[in-house]
Amino acid sequence: MAWKGKTPFSRRRVIGSFTYAIQGVWYAARTEKNFQIHLIAAVIVSMCGFAFQLNKVEWLFVLICIFGMFSLELLNSAIERAVDLATEEIKPLAKQAKDLAAGAVLVFAIMTIVIGVIIFLPKVLELFQ
Repeated sequence: MAWKGKTPFSRRRVIGSFTYAIQGVWYAARTEKNFQIHLIAAVIVSMCGFAFQLNKVEWLFVLICIFGMFSLELLNSAIERAVDLATEEIKPLAKQAKDLAAGAVLVFAIMTIVIGVIIFLPKVLELFQ
């Protein structure tokens, strides 16, 4: 790969990479409805985590679920944009690509719900005993 006189690990390139990534997350937070829903859910789950005094292992699972969901939503949005850029026509492969990306988000969301139930349900049930 030609770097055209630039070093691959210059401070400017690293800062630029982080800047672009932050812009992507900020764009999703402002414009993507599902990302906004997951942000709200993450805040609520985090408040519940503090209220129920989760231990370190529980927090690890919760954080993996939260940031994994954000990551998948960002990837899903990127795939949708790439497909839209590639074709404006309705094509079966374009639909499949979008559906598969959305399916990945759904599968991860189901897993996060299961993990949330495993972590939080016993704590909620304790309140009623």
